[in-house]
Amino acid sequence: MASKRIYKELTECTTSPPPDMKVCLWNESDLHTWKVALAGPASSVYEGGNYAVLVTLPTDYPFKPPTVRILTRIYHPNVTNDNLGNICLSILKPENWKPATKVSAVLQAVRQLLVEPQPDDPLEARIADEYRNDRNEFEKNARQYVTRYARGPPVFGDAPPAAEKSK
Repeated sequence: MASKRIYKELTECTTSPPPDMKVCLWNESDLHTWKVALAGPASSVYEGGNYAVLVTLPTDYPFKPPTVRILTRIYHPNVTNDNLGNICLSILKPENWKPATKVSAVLQAVRQLLVEPQPDDPLEARIADEYRNDRNEFEKNARQYVTRYARGPPVFGDAPPAAEKSK
């Protein structure tokens, strides 16, 4: 049953992807690991960047939320500022997760996080403080990360890194 739903959602996301995204499987034999190429949304500080997003669906999906990570370095209050790229997104928290939620909705929420960071629920407190108190400095730093890390095609690496726990 779970793989039937995952296959249906994957088909939906590949034939009619969320805005600014291209979705495919990491490996054709594994429905549980998805690669998502996310273009930085227009009119955001991430515009012009290309981000590698890894979605890992647990074996008990949809009863447990997927793990979502941005593998491309990004300067953002809700994404760890390291090579893990863990994301803090309220719909992915176990207490908020609803089995009816589809991966496409999760991906749209990730995109929306780039348009509108949530500094009141940060993984990076220093970046959240900067976002709240010195928006110009935040935007300058975020654009520098786009230039430094997110130009060109998104880089996924050779193998899916071990899934880390999202906040």
